[in-house]
Amino acid sequence: MEAPAARHSQAEIELTVTSPGQMGELGRRLAKLLRAGDLVMLSGELGAGKTTLTRGLGEGLGVRGAVTSPTFVIARVHPSLGGGPPLVHVDAYRLGGGLDEMEDLDLDVSLPESVIVVEWGEGKVEELTDDRLMVRIHRAVGDTTDEVRHVTLAGLGERWDSVDLGVLSA
Repeated sequence: MEAPAARHSQAEIELTVTSPGQMGELGRRLAKLLRAGDLVMLSGELGAGKTTLTRGLGEGLGVRGAVTSPTFVIARVHPSLGGGPPLVHVDAYRLGGGLDEMEDLDLDVSLPESVIVVEWGEGKVEELTDDRLMVRIHRAVGDTTDEVRHVTLAGLGERWDSVDLGVLSA
């Protein structure tokens, strides 16, 4: 498979993804950079590919269970099939703002030993940690069958200072 076209610095990278398969592959590659304690925040329009990316992350992390959108259950925990961290997949779309509503999910308790991926988390989970990876997926909207996505990944905080996101475009 051809690598996505990229423009990057160490702290931020922009990729062009042209198919759902390539989005899943990006998730598998990203999983190699993640470790327990990482918070990944996904944003993008409905149908942009957030769950497809997370499915690839789950495959790359080697977790149990099919990674599907947790829209109606809010959060799903996928335990590791090996020695890696579990994946906690959260869909905050139906939740109001702020960490108060998120407290029932005990994300602050899960964070140290898990990789937590939150869809629609902006303005809701930033208080969990200063270190997070922001993933923004942009797609054309309207009546289009265009599968091209522009994905921007930006690492925030000390955790991401030494991570070269450029390896995701290789």
